[in-house]
Amino acid sequence: MTPENNPQRPTQHLEYEPVKKMETGPEEAKTPGTASKALGTVTGIAARILQFPMVAHLIRATERFNDRMGNQFGAAITYFSFLSMIPILMVSFAAAGFVLASHPTLLQDIFNKILNNVSDPTLASTLKSTINTAVQQRTTVGIVGLLIALYSGVNWMGNLREAIRAQSRDVWERKPQDQEKIWVKYLRDFVSLIGLLVALIVTLSITSVAGSAQQMIISALYLDYIEWLKPAWRGIGLAISIFANYLLFFWIFWRLPRHRPRKKALLRGTLIAAIGFEVIKIVMTYTLPSLVKSPSGAAFGSVLGLMAFFYFFARLTLFCAAWIATAEYKGDTRMPGKTHR
Repeated sequence: MTPENNPQRPTQHLEYEPVKKMETGPEEAKTPGTASKALGTVTGIAARILQFPMVAHLIRATERFNDRMGNQFGAAITYFSFLSMIPILMVSFAAAGFVLASHPTLLQDIFNKILNNVSDPTLASTLKSTINTAVQQRTTVGIVGLLIALYSGVNWMGNLREAIRAQSRDVWERKPQDQEKIWVKYLRDFVSLIGLLVALIVTLSITSVAGSAQQMIISALYLDYIEWLKPAWRGIGLAISIFANYLLFFWIFWRLPRHRPRKKALLRGTLIAAIGFEVIKIVMTYTLPSLVKSPSGAAFGSVLGLMAFFYFFARLTLFCAAWIATAEYKGDTRMPGKTHR
């Protein structure tokens, strides 16, 4: 039967279907072009953002930090840092033993407080026996603790030096001139450890003396009662602490790498490390008290907090070392053949 003789299928319907396909076809054809245009716009914006010197430098530092196992080196430094706390505790117990041995009245007062505050007789007897052992064996514990602390400290410094050098070298592989004799390596690490301790003492002294002097001046001038000045005092104290951190990290980044970093990169990278370290200290100050409130936190909170502090310190130090090593500036003759920014 032909379409003309079929009353149930009019010819208008046959003409409508092609028109409908022709109307929807162009709309579907426009969709891939719109998506490609949007993708190209996003790609162009991302490319322009990556052209900013600060962003490009941050990406270079992050890539070097990851490629040269910054996370793994940070975990190793954390392990050796925590392990070095054991001989330090031994020396501390020995020092406390010398103090208590020369002050028998103080020793007796401690025993009385233990008996009055500890309800468990077994625990009180254990604490009393531990204190007596520390007093009687103070010389042996002190000497052994000092020797172990010296050995672990030199190894800790060696690991920190190798981790920073790994981030600072132009290439990942060691060069033949990077090899050192074993006695030269330990002597260099020992001298660096002494230097780091001196820098740490100077840093803590500046923070303590400046903070005490600031408080004395405020109290002498009766300025501590002025509420609107308190943020200014906190800001001054924060600036002093950052300055002390700056001196510490400046010594680390200037002394530990084999070659001297570029001056501008060293100054800027040290400032980043000093501010980051202050942020870590502030976060740990507000986090640890809430961490030790729970029963499990009271048992392990201080240990976990100490390990977290060491880990963040190690990662910050290594990332800033990578940031200093990947800095590129105009007119820098030490980095030929590169696009300087």
